[in-house]
Amino acid sequence: MIKEFLIERISWILFIFAMQLLTLFIAYLDPVLTLKPILYIVFIITLLFMIFLIFRYNKETTFYKLLKERENNFDSTDLPNPETPFEEIITTSSTEQTERLKQLASQNKIILEQEKDELLSWIHEVKTPLTAMHLIFDRIEDQKLKSDVTYEWLRIHLLLDQQLHQKRISFIENDLHIEKTDLEQLLFDEIKTLQTWCIQKRIGFDLTLNTTEVLTDAKWLAFIIRQLLTNAVKYSEDSDITVKSLTKNNQVILQISDSGRGIDPKDISRIFDKGFTSTTNHSDQSSTGMGLYLAKKVAHTLHIHIEVESTLYVGTTFTLIFSKRNEFIDVMGM
Repeated sequence: MIKEFLIERISWILFIFAMQLLTLFIAYLDPVLTLKPILYIVFIITLLFMIFLIFRYNKETTFYKLLKERENNFDSTDLPNPETPFEEIITTSSTEQTERLKQLASQNKIILEQEKDELLSWIHEVKTPLTAMHLIFDRIEDQKLKSDVTYEWLRIHLLLDQQLHQKRISFIENDLHIEKTDLEQLLFDEIKTLQTWCIQKRIGFDLTLNTTEVLTDAKWLAFIIRQLLTNAVKYSEDSDITVKSLTKNNQVILQISDSGRGIDPKDISRIFDKGFTSTTNHSDQSSTGMGLYLAKKVAHTLHIHIEVESTLYVGTTFTLIFSKRNEFIDVMGM
């Protein structure tokens, strides 16, 4: 703060020293004046000016020090008390701007909440005719046409489901219901949803579930598994997807492995980033780059650790490691 003060007052300092030099110069040129008394006067004035600078530094920088140390928030009550007219101007301006920003933030929040509610309402409304459409598909006799239409219906259904959960994820803590969840039933339900797609791509499932129960939120866990299974089916062809569950060190572990195109080693660290698609097949328009990002966010809330191992053009394995039961109960406050 000393440096800033000296820079701010540099014109005053230079003016005083210029006056002192001018006095000495006049005393030097004028033979009537003796130089020694003038030097003494200049010394006294310089000393008094230095004392004055120190006093003004302590007086003028107190307000700005407090302003600099203040937290950057919308609370204008913690602004330092002004003692000069200029400090009053700063305080008044800051308070008015803070109140204005608070009003804008509040208005934007209301608008965003309204848009989110409208989008959620629209998604729910769209799901009704989608369900009706799925029932109508049973009337289609042409199996090839039925398979193609059902696949496109499934894509729309999954995208709507992803969008629905993306909007809900901001208040996921309010939506959690922790209970004992049947892994086997949950997996069967998700696989059944993808059945038509899997038949079309000649993909089967090999389930080895040594552990069938886990303590978590069933709906949000289903969303995570749905993203992993959807990716496994999307990037596989004419192969089996292996699903295993086991208990190790009092932790439930769920593995989902496919024999698809795999992930490039340079992409592994980025696959959970928002909006990231593959650099191997960057022209793939069907990828949104949101599925794994949302799955990771939900997993973090549920205290599930996700690991991934992959070999390019060989396959990928996603591993869900659930928290130990006692640790999870402590963290969730159950």
